[in-house]
Amino acid sequence: MPAVDYKEDFLMQDLKNLDHAADYLTAAIEEGEDVFLLAMRDVVEAQGGIGELAKSTRLNRENLYDMLSDKGNPRLSSITSILDRLGFEVKFSAKLQSTKAA
Repeated sequence: MPAVDYKEDFLMQDLKNLDHAADYLTAAIEEGEDVFLLAMRDVVEAQGGIGELAKSTRLNRENLYDMLSDKGNPRLSSITSILDRLGFEVKFSAKLQSTKAA
């Protein structure tokens, strides 16, 4: 039986669907910044890759690679530009809390 590459065979296909990609990014941001940047990189790859994103956002290709890397430290304006190009919007909701903060 041939080996199955989960990322190529399943994840990339799922992330072509914007609803699946939105759920993936939402779950990733809840895990932290590093996980979110990795998830954004996966979504960018599934949606056409860094080269296509660089053209459509007018952001430098090398800068995109850097900002989405493990050591990346992107500006909020860059993140929102990428998300906008990919077809996403950022929404906030209150966390469910058992007690209010002081």
